[in-house]
Amino acid sequence: MPARTRVPPSSLSRLSRRFIAWRNNRSKGERIPESLWDTAVQVAQVHGVNFTARTLGLGYSSLKKRVDHASNLPACSAFVELPTSVLPAANECLIEWEDSSGGRMRVHVKGQQVPDVLALSRSFWGAD
Repeated sequence: MPARTRVPPSSLSRLSRRFIAWRNNRSKGERIPESLWDTAVQVAQVHGVNFTARTLGLGYSSLKKRVDHASNLPACSAFVELPTSVLPAANECLIEWEDSSGGRMRVHVKGQQVPDVLALSRSFWGAD
């Protein structure tokens, strides 16, 4: 029985052409650009790591590590600054953080003094 072949979707075909163009123009020893890796990770999350790695000529283990790392990032990891002029004057405020492992941090602020929210969030997420 002949092996079944799967036709790559258009998004994977376009990315494959980008990888081919990069490989044809790269310098010896040059690493794959992060922009290509990021797109490969996004495609692999939809179409599978093995199929994506084979189609793009990437190492399965390298792509799998990047997909796993991307999956472990917090869903909302961007810092959002709210200008104080936009916020209504309130006597009370509640700020909560939760990480993927279920750890929680809650800050209940009363009065006009606002804690250093950036420092608190960095300590919670473990960032330096």
